[in-house]
This record gives sequence, C-alpha cells and structure tokens, in this order.
Amino acid sequence: MAHGTHDFVADERNESVLIYLNGAYRRRAEAMVSVFDSGFVLGDGVWEGLRVVGGHPLFLEQHLDRLYEGARAIMVDIGLSRDELIRAIYATLAENAMQDGVHIRLMITRGIKRTPYQDPRVCVGPATIVILPEYKTALASTLEHGLKLFTVHVRRGYPDVQDQKLNSHSKLNCITACIQAYTAGADEALMLDPHGFVATCNSTHFFIVRRGQVWTSSGDYCLGGITRANVLRICREAGIPVFERNFSLTDVYGADEAFTTGTFAGVVPVREVDGRVFGNGRRGPMVERLQSLYQDLVRRDVAERDARA
Repeated sequence: MAHGTHDFVADERNESVLIYLNGAYRRRAEAMVSVFDSGFVLGDGVWEGLRVVGGHPLFLEQHLDRLYEGARAIMVDIGLSRDELIRAIYATLAENAMQDGVHIRLMITRGIKRTPYQDPRVCVGPATIVILPEYKTALASTLEHGLKLFTVHVRRGYPDVQDQKLNSHSKLNCITACIQAYTAGADEALMLDPHGFVATCNSTHFFIVRRGQVWTSSGDYCLGGITRANVLRICREAGIPVFERNFSLTDVYGADEAFTTGTFAGVVPVREVDGRVFGNGRRGPMVERLQSLYQDLVRRDVAERDARA
C-alpha cells in the first residue's frame, strides 16, 4: 500500500544534503532548531513544498505569493524579501549541486520564544527559516495505478475556526484524517466540508471526471492549491469543461474517473473511493491526458525560467 501521494523512491544521497537554516548550511544530523522554537512549541508558522525541475523550483511565484500572504495573515515577519528568499533557495540548490528529482520543504516559523507559551509577543528573535532539499521522486506505481481513498468523519472547518487557506504548520486536523484513512486500509483521506459536500483530501486536492467534465470542490474549505489551480488552467486551455462546484459523495461514487493534485506528485489517479472502483480500477483516459498536459506546463515553466536566467 502506498503512503498516499507522497510516497517516494528512497535515495541515499539525502543522508549528506546540506540544509539551509537561518543563513547557514547544516548536514542532516546537525540541522536542528531550539525546543523553544515557535514551530516546535505550537506549530506556529507557514510553509511551502517546491518541486525542482531543470534546476528551477516550479511555479515559484505562485508559491511565494501564498507563503508571504500566509505570513502576513499571522503577522510573521519572514525577515527576507522575496528576492532574498529566492536567492537563498537557488543558493541551497547550488550548494547541493541539485538539478532534478528534488523536492524542497520551505519552512518559516515565528522564531524562538522566551518561554513555551502561546502569546506571539514572547518571541525573542527573528523568524526561523529552513530550506530543506531532498532527492525525492514519486513512485511510478502511484502515478499509474493510483490511490485508494476513504471518506473520514474529520471535516474541513469554517475559516473562523482555522482558515483552510493558511498553509500552516498546524496540521492536526489533516493528520487525524490521515490516521483514520490508513487504519481503514486506504492510502489517503477524503474530507467533507461542514455542509457534507466534498472538500479535499488530507494532503492533496480532489477531482472527479463525469461525462467528459472535470469537477473539483468550490474551494471554500481547502487550501488554495498551486497544482489545483494549474490543472484548472490546463483544462481551460485545452477546452476541457471544468467546474469548481459543490458536489456530494453520490456524485463521486457515480464518477467515471477521479484524481488528486499536489506539488510533489502532480496529477495522481484515484482508483477507488469507499469501496467504489472507477472503471476497471486503472488510470482512465482523462487522467492520463491531464498528466501529459501538466507535464507540458512544467516544461513551459522551466523554459521560461531558463530564458530569464
């Protein structure tokens, strides 16, 4: 069984990667933050996952838009301008001579606290910045054979409880959903919104295909996904009817195909939801087409960055 869309091919080179930590580079065993760090104490911070192809982090502007917007929302001063942070990301890749098959976890926390207490005003230093690159590629079997999902009782909540638009370090809602899914024998969790409509998965976004149309949730109760937005874009560019709308599990169970999207693995087929198998249980024609269109978009993004370099 896959560990969701984020299962990966193990690579021994990761044992010696250099990790950026507050302007310095540390080996994996030495890259540590304080027990007083806001991220460790409270999950107080924001983060991004970045896929690297041809030496470039894909769709970097969109990721940084989301990162800085989230930091502003929770009043965290990252301490670096966008250009400075971009230079730090590229410098980290250069230190490791990384070009392809790389995934970066970019993490920002509020920084060190004077005492392990909730109030942000007890922080005594600047934000903690971590750029953690790893050699990671998605399993070929996941991209071809897809995932088994299970609908969990854990819901995506209202924005006045915890805004789902924040890509925060606080992920217990998604973690409890993931636990319920894998203990039920599934790869990942399908989560509903407070009204019972389909919202998203615990770590990816969810789409269905019905009669040649691509549907995803309204987006009201899920993170503003970068890959989600790019799939909406490629559908529109290719003339594929695509809709952001409320839909129920009945719509899911009657779908022709289903898939998830995420930065790490891109477009991943879903073969089964709650015991309902789509088609013959294999990747369908629409998913295969969208995987190809998404790879075309990736190549365009890399080519544009090469042209600007």
